[in-house]
Amino acid sequence: MAHLTGFGYLAMIPLILNATTVLQDIWEPRQALELIREEHITFSMASSPFVADLCAAAEAGGPVSDQFANFCCAGAPIPPVLIERARKVLGLAVSSAWGMTECGAVTITEPHRTNQKSGSTDGRPVAGIELKVVGVDGDSLPVGETGKLYARGSSMFAGYLKRPHLNATDAEGWFDTGDLAFLDAEGYVRINGRSKDIIIRGGENIPVLEIENLLYKHPAVAMVAIVGYPDARLGERACAFVTVKPGHSFSMEEMGRYLSENQVTRQYHPERLELMEDLPKTPSGKLQKFKLRDNAKAFGTTA
Repeated sequence: MAHLTGFGYLAMIPLILNATTVLQDIWEPRQALELIREEHITFSMASSPFVADLCAAAEAGGPVSDQFANFCCAGAPIPPVLIERARKVLGLAVSSAWGMTECGAVTITEPHRTNQKSGSTDGRPVAGIELKVVGVDGDSLPVGETGKLYARGSSMFAGYLKRPHLNATDAEGWFDTGDLAFLDAEGYVRINGRSKDIIIRGGENIPVLEIENLLYKHPAVAMVAIVGYPDARLGERACAFVTVKPGHSFSMEEMGRYLSENQVTRQYHPERLELMEDLPKTPSGKLQKFKLRDNAKAFGTTA
């Protein structure tokens, strides 16, 4: 409840709508499915690992409610395979969303567009919010081009208490989110990552999100995160941190074969694979890539 998402979705929205909120002290997906059915829950909100947990619990024989209609996911891009899995297993529409503590809720995918947009975008601006994507020269970029994402609107924060040097809002009210993104022709936004998430190998940007989404489709991969590590010659190389599904195996050779079979050019392949029991996440399920970047520094070389 101390998190903005919890405050908004678990406290303010139910209060405004006169709706019932059902909470778990400790996350347990099988029990969550039982509560969803018993309490006639129709909507929930969290990050994508919680959807994956519910799907796994249902596939293992957990109860499925025909009233549970929509799950809003934020915090990270949603693997398209998970959206389809949730639809088949739970009868659930998974909406993508994006926001920040500084901005509140910024974008969301409408429930009737989830199949078309949730896997490829993070939604479009909610009422009262404007977005723009700008290049290095500060000019707005055309549809489909990635740049820095700016937002403005009625829900923006006033500033950082006693830390005015951190404020990133210009004279026209545009706030620098620190995210990289592009807009499509319908105004939907796709967050490509934080500016610090870019991996530049030999002067070429690696499309991290595309490679991660492709690896999610591999039958052995449960979770994946790709980060950069320093290299004296190329500047950076890519490392894939992967958790493997029970009963499966995954290797560097298998990853290379799989990516090549899917027409991924060799310079985009991660050049290191680290298998982990779990990836670091916040209590709300958001992946903590900064911890993986810190781990990956040990793999690097410097001039």
